[in-house]
Amino acid sequence: MTEHDRLWYPGPTEVSEPVLRAMSGAMIGHRGSDFPVLYKRIVEKLRTLLETKGRIFLVTSSATGVMEASVRNCAAKRVLSATCGAFSERWAEIAKANGKEVDVLAVEWGKAIKPEQVDAALSKGKYDALTLVHNETSTGVMNPLEEISQVMRKYPDVCFLVDAVSSMAGVRIAPEAWGIDVCLAGTQKCFALPPGLTVAYVSEKALRRASEVQNRGAYIDFVEYAKFDDKGQTPTTPSISHLYALDAQMDRMVKEGIPNRFKRHQAMAERSRAWAKEHFDLYAERGYESVTLTTILNNKGTDIASLLKTLKSKHHVSMGDGYGKLKEKTFRIGHMGDWTPADLTQLLGWMDEALGFGK
Repeated sequence: MTEHDRLWYPGPTEVSEPVLRAMSGAMIGHRGSDFPVLYKRIVEKLRTLLETKGRIFLVTSSATGVMEASVRNCAAKRVLSATCGAFSERWAEIAKANGKEVDVLAVEWGKAIKPEQVDAALSKGKYDALTLVHNETSTGVMNPLEEISQVMRKYPDVCFLVDAVSSMAGVRIAPEAWGIDVCLAGTQKCFALPPGLTVAYVSEKALRRASEVQNRGAYIDFVEYAKFDDKGQTPTTPSISHLYALDAQMDRMVKEGIPNRFKRHQAMAERSRAWAKEHFDLYAERGYESVTLTTILNNKGTDIASLLKTLKSKHHVSMGDGYGKLKEKTFRIGHMGDWTPADLTQLLGWMDEALGFGK
């Protein structure tokens, strides 16, 4: 692989050479006999990852497209959007932009959405869909998805829509067992693929709801996706190159061992948090820190732009500043995908050097 800036962003993350090579495979016709073989093979691997026998759609789109599709397909009455940072707030705005009635359950940035807060809001009986970001990339908060899922069992008429963009393939998620109706992720984060493909688990309940909703949109209509899924196809032209890459990456995940992959992400999270607490502090509420990225509170007034410039010029490393209103107030390390604890130790050493720690 030619020299390039190695990506420690909270996505897109670094893509390995074997995955990039897999993308260069010869094209096949997406309506020919070879495509369903590829499609079904990938879906079966993803079912293993997500511990499900249910439907998984492969959508040629950024995750934003499927966030939009989920509210278009699954909300007929009113949406409750749980927000705790920039990307959860964006989902509420997406729902509003699609003409949905939306109420916001907001907590302070850096705090997590708690199950009891969701329960109290849904108990009003006004909603038929809930949007939740599992891992809020702007703040480094990982919301308690499994615990919130337990609350959702009390509200069977509410479709549970989950953005797992920066957590799927980095931590265990079992959407079928947890009663999630749509669980989506862009592959440029923990899957460690280039941007442009979204994986989406879609429940039978979500499909029933979609069949009753008008104006679901043309590009990502869940009902149409299910019809083509039955044939091992997609309704519109897929990015076959991305599917080659995902097929190869899933094989690499299986070889590593999916539980081992989750342990590796946990080990990197613990190492990154320890460094942050030694030199700065964590932005996320204690007990709800992300496993796939660390948002570090710049409580020393460090020149973050200068730090990032030094890492880039000396070590060919690109890392994340604070997002939106947190710019310079925080900075972020995205330890996800194919990065290892040894890689992270090297990065933290370079950061120590750039910041003058240990002198």
